[in-house]
Amino acid sequence: MPSDLTPKPISFNSARFLISASKLEECPPDAGAEVAFAGRSNAGKSSAINSITANGKLARTSKTPGRTRLINFFTLNREHCRMVDLPGYGYAKVSRDMKDDWQKHLGHYLNDRRCLRGLVLVMDIRHPLTDFDQMMVEWCEHNNLPLMILATKADKLKFGQAKTAMMGIARKLEDFSCVHHLIMFSATSKRGVDECRAALNAWLEDGQAPVAEQ
Repeated sequence: MPSDLTPKPISFNSARFLISASKLEECPPDAGAEVAFAGRSNAGKSSAINSITANGKLARTSKTPGRTRLINFFTLNREHCRMVDLPGYGYAKVSRDMKDDWQKHLGHYLNDRRCLRGLVLVMDIRHPLTDFDQMMVEWCEHNNLPLMILATKADKLKFGQAKTAMMGIARKLEDFSCVHHLIMFSATSKRGVDECRAALNAWLEDGQAPVAEQ
C-alpha cells in the first residue's frame, strides 16, 4: 500500500487564488516550487491559465490589453506548489512611470525568486517572437531557466498554416538550449493542454526548491 507520506499527485484543476503582489516583498515565502506565466498583452495568457486549470474564472481575461498589473499567485493541491501569473507587457493605458514600476518589480521577481522552476512564455502563433518574447527567451538562456513556449490561438489558423508557423518558430529558437518545450496551443479547442500539464508537472515534481534563508 502507498505510504501516507507519498506526495499527492499534482492536480491543476485544484488551482485556487492565493495572493497578489506588487513587489517581491509581498510575494509568498520563497519556498517550494513555482512556474510562472509571462506574455505580451493580448497574447492569450489568462485564457491559457484558465484552460490548464479548467477554471474559466481563475485568471482574469479582458479584451482590454494590459489588464494584469500585479503578480498573481495560485496555489495547487501539493503544498508549496504554485502557478504565477505575471503582469502582461505592452498596451496597458497607464502612465510611463507605472509601466517602469511594473517592469522593475517583475525584474526583481524573475532575478531573485529562488523557487522559480521554469517560465511559460505565451505568444500569439500569428505574431510570434515579438521584441518582448525575444527578450524573455534571451533572459532565460542567460539565467539557465527552463522555458516552455505556448503558441496560442492556434485555432485561428488552418492546421497546415499553424504547423508552418510552428516550424518557423522552432527554426528561430534552435540555438537556445533553455527552450525545453514548444507547444501549439488553443484555449478554445484545448489543443496542447494535456501536453502543457505534463510538462508543468515534471517541473514541479523535479524536486522542491529549498526554503529561503531567513
